[in-house]
Amino acid sequence: MAAICVFCGSSDKLEQRWLDLAAETGRALGERGHTLVSGGGRVGMMGTVADGARTGGAHTLGIIPQCLVDWEVADTASDELVVTGDMGARKNLMIDRSDAFLTLPGGLGTLDELFEVWTTATLDVHRKPIVVLDPDGFYDGLFAWLNGLVTTKFIRPGVMETVLVARSVPEALDAIEAALAG
Repeated sequence: MAAICVFCGSSDKLEQRWLDLAAETGRALGERGHTLVSGGGRVGMMGTVADGARTGGAHTLGIIPQCLVDWEVADTASDELVVTGDMGARKNLMIDRSDAFLTLPGGLGTLDELFEVWTTATLDVHRKPIVVLDPDGFYDGLFAWLNGLVTTKFIRPGVMETVLVARSVPEALDAIEAALAG
């Protein structure tokens, strides 16, 4: 059993397929006995993954900055809800309290979180698995651009291999579990 931090979109205007992916992810985390670490919000995919995790029997830990609590978007149904002073403290605590990271489709905040854990992993601040769940090519353009940064030497060649891309929820969780086991 691991504490798996899920990064994903928090917009309340998303297509149903993204919410379905979040629900499936949360349920699978719970069914496999993992704890969900999330950004502590109750809207969009973030809220849906937490609801799915609770449905699957997972313990849920939400970490949210006070400014989002003030906007009344906190997931008050979390088993544990930690309120931080700002977004930076939130990210640091999410990294500290997680054993692995799973990124689903999302926007700027999701990318910020993915790049934070990816950068800190390349600096050897942590050695926790990072998996991007990309069932339909949502991140293909991003990864093509990043691979171009390897070609131009802005990124070291081995950096791209520190993030695994999975095409299904079971594949993503299998990758995390294998990395943690070995």
